Amino acid sequence: MAWCFCCSCAGANQMPTRYIYAIIFLFTNLIAWVVRDYSREAFRTLRHFQGCYGVHTCLASEGVLRLSFGCFVFFAIMFVTTVGTSRIGGLRDGWHCGWWPLKFLLWILLMILPFFVPPAIIKVYGEIARFGAGVFLVIQLFSIVNFAYWWNEKWLAPENSRRCFLPMLIVTTLSYVFCLIGLVIMYVWFAPKPSCSLNIFFISWTLVLLLAMTLISLHPKVSAGLMTSGLISLYIVFLCWSAIMSEPRSEVCNTRPRQTGKADLLTVLSFFMGLVAIVFATFSTGADSNPFVPANPTPDPENQEIKRVPYSYGFFHFVFAVGSMYFAMLFVGWNLHQTMLKWSIDVGWASVWVKITNEWLAAGVYIWTMVSSVVSNIRQFS
Repeated sequence: MAWCFCCSCAGANQMPTRYIYAIIFLFTNLIAWVVRDYSREAFRTLRHFQGCYGVHTCLASEGVLRLSFGCFVFFAIMFVTTVGTSRIGGLRDGWHCGWWPLKFLLWILLMILPFFVPPAIIKVYGEIARFGAGVFLVIQLFSIVNFAYWWNEKWLAPENSRRCFLPMLIVTTLSYVFCLIGLVIMYVWFAPKPSCSLNIFFISWTLVLLLAMTLISLHPKVSAGLMTSGLISLYIVFLCWSAIMSEPRSEVCNTRPRQTGKADLLTVLSFFMGLVAIVFATFSTGADSNPFVPANPTPDPENQEIKRVPYSYGFFHFVFAVGSMYFAMLFVGWNLHQTMLKWSIDVGWASVWVKITNEWLAAGVYIWTMVSSVVSNIRQFS
C-alpha cells in the first residue's frame, strides 16, 4: 500500500518558492485575525475610520477587508507579471522565484497603504470579494474532483492495478464507512427532534446525493470508479457537517460545543485548524492547474535544453489572489456588516448557505462529469 501512495506522489520536485508565497499568505491571515479581534479600540481612535458604513461595531471587519485588499493586490501583481511563463531561466521565472527583498517590501507596503483608502472603496471591494471568494470555491471544487479522478486512474493503470487492488478496496470501503458514520452522527447531534427540519433536510439531501453518485458510478457505461465516488461522497459529507457547525450559537438544534468567542481550548484549536485549512486549501488548489491550464507541449527534440516550468505560475498567483478574498469572507462570516466573535471563523447563516451550496454544486459537477463521459465523452480531467 505504501508503494502505491509513493507512486501517486512521484513527479517533479516542487519548488521551494511555493512555500514562501504560502508563508506570506499565512502571515497576512494572522495579521487580519489580530486586527479583527484586538484592534477595535485603536480603530475607534482614528478619525479616518469613523465612517465605517455608519456602524462602529464593523470597524474590525473593515480592517480585515483592507488587509485582504492589500493581499489581493500583491498576488494580482504577481499574476499579471508571471502569467504565460513557460520556461525556466527567463526574466519572469526569475521574478517569480527571486527578488525577495523587493517583494517583501511590496507586501509590507500593501499591508499598510489600504488603511488610507476611503471606506467607500473598501465597501466596493467587499462586494467584489464575495464574488471572488465564490470563484475560489469553484476552482477548489474542480481541483478536488480532478484529484479524485486522477487518484483512481493512477491506481487502475495496468502497471499498478495488481499492486493497488487491495489499497483501493481499503480506501473505498473506509470512505463509505466514514460517510455513513458521519451521517448517523449528524442525525444524532444536529437533528435531535423532528422540529429540526432544516438540519434534517441538509443531512437527508446529502444522503440522497451520496446514493445518486454511487448508483451512477455503478452503471456499466460509467468509468468513474467506486473509489472516486467514495472520495467525493466523503467531501460532501464533510461540507454538510461543516455547514451545520457554522450555524450561530443561538441555533438550538446543534447540540455540540461551538466557537464561544472566549479563548478556551476548543475554540482556540478550532480557530487555528480553520486558519491552517484556509492556507492549505489555497496552496494545494494553486499547485494543481491541470483542470484549468493546458499541458505544456512536448519539447522539441532539437531544443532539449529548454526546461518548462513545473507548474503554471500565473494560475498559482491567481488562486492566491481570489484566496485573499476568500479568507476575508471567512473572517467576516460572508457578511460585510457583521462583527464576528473573537477566535471565531466562518460562523453565521451566510456561511452555512455558502457551504451547503458548495456541497450541492460539488455533487452536481461530479454527476455531470460521469454523465457527460457517457453521453459525449467530454470529460477532461486528469
